[in-house]
Amino acid sequence: MPGYRVYEYMLILNPHEDLLNRITSLRDEFNKEFQVEKGLGGKPNLGIAQFMQYEMKEQAIVKKLHLIAMGYPPFKVELKDYGSFPSHTVYINVTSKLPVQNLVKEIKTETQALMKLNNETKPHFFQEPHITIAMKLKPWQYEKGWLAYSHKNFTSRFIGDSMLLLKRQQGEKGWQISERFDFQNLPVSISAKQGDLFS
Repeated sequence: MPGYRVYEYMLILNPHEDLLNRITSLRDEFNKEFQVEKGLGGKPNLGIAQFMQYEMKEQAIVKKLHLIAMGYPPFKVELKDYGSFPSHTVYINVTSKLPVQNLVKEIKTETQALMKLNNETKPHFFQEPHITIAMKLKPWQYEKGWLAYSHKNFTSRFIGDSMLLLKRQQGEKGWQISERFDFQNLPVSISAKQGDLFS
């Protein structure tokens, strides 16, 4: 039944086109060098949250995220060198963590209940900002890859001036953009936020 379909959602910060292309090339190089057969699909991004929810709940989530974005200021995202989650993932470090973590915290506080599908399926909030180069690596790919990339340099930056909500039906591969939220740094009153709870 329409509305009762479960979708996967991702809320992300999107780097500008030049940087996206640069990181995509890096991913391709890594995959080639370390024989990663199933590389990451989709464009590189900085994840904020990932969740599953019924499509009928989407409008309420979108409304809440618009309110948060309206009151949030654009900020600079600084990228420098590489990091890893031991044994499976290599990523680009975000050195200006605080504005991203504050955004994640606010979204978690305001929307967590809306994003929860059931007791087993809860939203995941990315507390450690990063841009993934390769994940789900085999032990040897991780060891060799991290040995090489822990000594490499990478520097870039972009302005986080909006976030995107991506969605896909369960079992589908490609993501589509559901909504864009521009950070407007407007004074959003508490009453507007509270009023939103009862609308």
